[in-house]
Amino acid sequence: MPPSSGVATSQSVPTRVVAYGRGAEREGMRPLAVEMPVNVVYGDVPYAVMMTTPADLEDFAYGFSLTEGIVAGAEEIRGAAVEAGEGGLRLVVDLAPGRLREHLARKRVLSGRTGCGVCGIDDLKDIPKADRHAAEGVTVSLGAVERALQALDDLQVLGRETRAVHAAAWADRDGTILAVREDVGRHNALDKLIGALLRAGTRPEDGFLVITSRCSFEMVEKAASFGAAILVAISAPTSLAVERAARHGLTLAAIARHDTVTLFTAPERLTVP
Repeated sequence: MPPSSGVATSQSVPTRVVAYGRGAEREGMRPLAVEMPVNVVYGDVPYAVMMTTPADLEDFAYGFSLTEGIVAGAEEIRGAAVEAGEGGLRLVVDLAPGRLREHLARKRVLSGRTGCGVCGIDDLKDIPKADRHAAEGVTVSLGAVERALQALDDLQVLGRETRAVHAAAWADRDGTILAVREDVGRHNALDKLIGALLRAGTRPEDGFLVITSRCSFEMVEKAASFGAAILVAISAPTSLAVERAARHGLTLAAIARHDTVTLFTAPERLTVP
């Protein structure tokens, strides 16, 4: 199925593979992940230019709006539309009237970097801080985490094709992955996933998040904005990520491999058989 934007998510380019030592050169074609600017617009007012993979942009509109603190829930968004723009795409988000008025009183200019979560912030006090606490009463077995990790590789379609994108996944408490979103930006992948969960009415207490990228504090803040109780990361967290996870009561499990996982905060939610 083509993405809703109508733009392909991968593009093949001619390449020549050469060895460091002597040997025959090999010519061929290599699929690359498409990266393009998407201008997020609320009402008629541009808000941010994000470098993204042009797929699941409606999901991105919902997740980005929540994790940016523009909305408190999906009901405050009346819809999102993808339009062609000069040199990229426009993602026009239709906010409920009251929410739009509140948003217009707050301005953030976010320049288009693929991996940046705080670009455009000009004061330390404006660094994003989620105001939600992790969902209560959630426990997951280590076996469920293992099942989710084992299944995720096969579900990263664009990642398998290009080896150039991050993935974020939602698994139920048994470890069955129910949703996956991919993007050249790790923050974007998580925003897309959270947006998909919001649109589907998924409750944060019904499962856990898995991300394939580095676990920086922004990823923890986004997970907390959704109300997630457990965040599993393939890579190691930063010190601030651990600090923020503890503040939100979020279980942070990282350096997740197929045989081990390291628990950094709130380990009681992960049960050992």
